[in-house]
Amino acid sequence: MIRTFRHDDRTLDELLAAKDGEVTAVLPALNEAITIGGIVSALKQLGGLVDQILVIDGSSTDGTADRAREAGAEVYDESELMPEFGPARGKGDAMWRALSVARGEYIIYLDADTLDFNLRFPIGLIGAILGRPDVQFVKGAFARPFVTPEGERPNEGGRVTELCARPLLAAFPPPLAQFVQPLAGEIAARRDLLERIPFPADFGVEIGMLIDVYHEVGIDAMVQVDLGERRNQHQPLFELGRMAYKVQGAVLRRLRDAGVLQIEELPPYTGPDGRVLELTPVERPPFQTVRSTA
Repeated sequence: MIRTFRHDDRTLDELLAAKDGEVTAVLPALNEAITIGGIVSALKQLGGLVDQILVIDGSSTDGTADRAREAGAEVYDESELMPEFGPARGKGDAMWRALSVARGEYIIYLDADTLDFNLRFPIGLIGAILGRPDVQFVKGAFARPFVTPEGERPNEGGRVTELCARPLLAAFPPPLAQFVQPLAGEIAARRDLLERIPFPADFGVEIGMLIDVYHEVGIDAMVQVDLGERRNQHQPLFELGRMAYKVQGAVLRRLRDAGVLQIEELPPYTGPDGRVLELTPVERPPFQTVRSTA
């Protein structure tokens, strides 16, 4: 069984006393001006637990970068980091390129669109790994309500997770289906682990990372932490289909590379409105290989 911690297992004072290395918080962001300032401001209240706050901006047009700077974050446009790799190709690419400017031995990734951001998120993630040498990787777990004009339906958010990600993981590889939120953007990991795995450049990054970490360090070095409840804006059906398509692509590529499936790439995906999406499979190499050749 995967070990599960709670966000309140350790207090902020306990974590500050146990701190044995720098912590960098990374927030990939695209047009998140409504939420980004509050999240950065909250992280600044942690009394030195987080040493560096990075906002990796996807050339937002709504003032996200300005609001993040005003709140006290270091802000980089994702395509200006490691420009030799060309324009950034998505969320996973931003997370990977962040390693080029991150200073911490511990890296936490946080989603920038959380409407109810609370300090239990970073405290829970850091608390599950700090001072625990047997823990290499932490995935956030939370309840996600589905909010409609008529009211809320508890635990019915995260439709791509329940309809695509967890059923896939139940088949390959089954131990990972124990993670409540395999697509959660709330992640903590040791930097040296992150530098040893590839990163899918798009929305397949979370599930691809989960599978690659499993093969790199094994299930016993992976844990999840209950962060309570998380709310974000719900996506329209086509966007959910696009996300599911990329999640599926990341899993199938790993099965292909392991010799389990004989498949080249996924064919184009046509949404319910007739729009066609072609999967452009870009995987960034383990960062340590880039660093060693720099």
